[in-house]
Amino acid sequence: MHDILISGGGVAGLSLSLALRRALGPQLRLAVLDPGIGRRESNVRASALTAGSRNLLGAIGVWPEMASRAQPILAMKITDSHRNDAVRPLYLAFDEPLEDGSPFAWMIQNRALLELLEAHCAAAGIEFLHGAASRIGFVGSSAQLRLEDGRVLPARLVVGADGAQSRIRRLCGIETVGREYGRTAIVATLAHEEDHHGVAVQHFLPPGPFAMLPLTGRRSSIVWTEHTEAARRYLALPEEDFLAEVEKRFGSSLGRFALEGAPAGFPLRVHLARRFTSRRVALIGDAAHLIHPLAGQGLNLGLRDVAALASAVVEQARLGLDPGDSVVLDAYERARYFDTFATVASTDGLHRLFSNDLGPLRFIRDIGLGMVDRIPSLKRALVREAAGISGNTPALLRGRLP
Repeated sequence: MHDILISGGGVAGLSLSLALRRALGPQLRLAVLDPGIGRRESNVRASALTAGSRNLLGAIGVWPEMASRAQPILAMKITDSHRNDAVRPLYLAFDEPLEDGSPFAWMIQNRALLELLEAHCAAAGIEFLHGAASRIGFVGSSAQLRLEDGRVLPARLVVGADGAQSRIRRLCGIETVGREYGRTAIVATLAHEEDHHGVAVQHFLPPGPFAMLPLTGRRSSIVWTEHTEAARRYLALPEEDFLAEVEKRFGSSLGRFALEGAPAGFPLRVHLARRFTSRRVALIGDAAHLIHPLAGQGLNLGLRDVAALASAVVEQARLGLDPGDSVVLDAYERARYFDTFATVASTDGLHRLFSNDLGPLRFIRDIGLGMVDRIPSLKRALVREAAGISGNTPALLRGRLP
């Protein structure tokens, strides 16, 4: 029997498995279950890692190799206008480092992040199991996870890290609340002639934000929100026409663009699980919550789950107690639910505020952005909060194993 069985080999699941192995050693019977282990996603998606996430990845031993593949975000500029406006006033800029002099975030392509996590998990002797869950039952002090091929895997704790369509969440009967946005995020990697100097740009347009996010070298990742029907049309354009649409929204300050690989579209929705735990089960990452990408917090929110659950499990396991006990699950739920609800609500509110073209509302939001820009102490507080290092944070988010 496994002590902990993690269903899902994405960033959250692999990070949790590595954190637990580093903290508790090989005596912890741990496995990662996923039907697609080793199957890399394309290079098109990239993520912003906050300082707290960087600390977590450092604590589990991954960041030293990752640093060379990650691009520091040295400044963030926020504008608000129509697509064809000749002038796009800058309403808000973040360009100060954190107190220790480090950047407040880094960009990395998801494929590179997963490759490194998988390699470190394999080197740590973490067991990988291929398969998908079809049923869950309980016998005494264990959960019994039945797979589609008929195997039954008993574990003291099952972690659902299996994404937005989580089977573990569904098998436990945990409902979600949320909605479809009717919009699609167009994601692509662009090469360009000029240096981005580590500057990220978030340009708010009526359908939603257009973000240009710096990657290593003279490359950037775009996350471009459009109404779903319009997004389909843009994704079907020849490369030259697609890049012309990008230039209409961003301008020509980086010179000529070229696509690295085909762009892709991802439908946008928000959901929040009504609870993050069930009997001997905990949900983390997209299995527990899914948010709009405009604040770049989706992956970081999942890593905050990892930090909180690892702390609860390690504290219990070091006492020789059951890692799937209600003490662990209750501590995890208390640590994460309010923070997650607040983040989901705030990002949904930002989407409602910025993804429209109502004149009075645009006036109010632009005044608000300008006021924030003129109060340095407020900007620093916002950066610390977004970086995941404010308040009483778990050990992993401060760069230490629990």
